[in-house]
This record gives sequence, structure tokens and C-alpha cells, in this order.
Amino acid sequence: MSDVAASASKSGGAKTREADVVEPGNTGSESSQPDPGIDAARLRVAVLRLSRRLRKHDLAGLTPSQLSTLSTIGVKGPVRLGDLAAAERIAPSTLTRLINVLEDKGYVRRDAAPGDARAYLVSVTEQGSDVLERIKQEATNLLTDMLSALPSDQLAALAAALPALEHLAGPR
Repeated sequence: MSDVAASASKSGGAKTREADVVEPGNTGSESSQPDPGIDAARLRVAVLRLSRRLRKHDLAGLTPSQLSTLSTIGVKGPVRLGDLAAAERIAPSTLTRLINVLEDKGYVRRDAAPGDARAYLVSVTEQGSDVLERIKQEATNLLTDMLSALPSDQLAALAAALPALEHLAGPR
């Protein structure tokens, strides 16, 4: 399998089969869409590989799904379980399992929703906030080290591309 094709990470990441990966310069199909002036397949592969490299540090014993859920709670919380499942685009039963693990680790807590005895609000604990901050700082330090190895013209190109990348990534 090529180094472009992602394999399952020890922490439970999804497998990407080599047949699912489109190599740079090969879009896999002819498209009638206008050429945006950039090789979208190369950009996709580069973003995926960079993302994978940034995740290769200690995740405090969390799977990528658990980390994503914890991070979303950190940004949106306190949040109802149904709203969290929609934000994470996962089934409520899957979310319940994720929340149970995060709660057992002491990273989140569930509180009864005011005015609705059937609903719960999930929020990040102080310990969960500390873990999120540590993971964020480790990833930022790793990326800073990677950036320091780039020549100044490539750094300038990345700085110029940052607004476009932020736009493509969508709202937080």
C-alpha cells in the first residue's frame, strides 16, 4: 500500500483502501467542471497526509472520534446530546458510547437540562479542558517545528494561502 493510502491508526482511525486514494495528478474520472487552476487531488492528499502527521502524538488515550467529540463539546458546550450527535454527524447510540468513555475518564459531565427531565446537557470538565489544551499545544508545536524547516518562499506561499484554507475548512 502506498504511503498516500491511510491505514487504520492504533487509536481506531478508519481505513482507506489504496483503491480509494486518488494519486496526485489523477482525478479518477473526467469531470466537466472548470479547472480551478490547482490540482485538487494533490491538495487533498497533502491535507490528509499533514492531518495524519499532526495526529501522531499523544492523544491522552483518546481515539480520533473521542477527541472530536470532546473538542466539539469544548466549543459548543454545554450541549444537548441530540445537538451534539447532529454536530458530530453520528448516531445517538454511537454518541452515547463516546460520552460514556469520556465521562469515565473524567473529561465530560452530564447534567439534567433545565426544564426537561428527559434531556441532558454535556459539558467539558476542568480535566477535559486541560487535555484539550495540551493536545492543541502539542499539535501546534509539531506544526511549528515542521514550518521552521520550510524555505522562506514556501512559508510566504502558505501565509498567502491561509485565508483560502480557512474558508475551505468551513466554520468552527
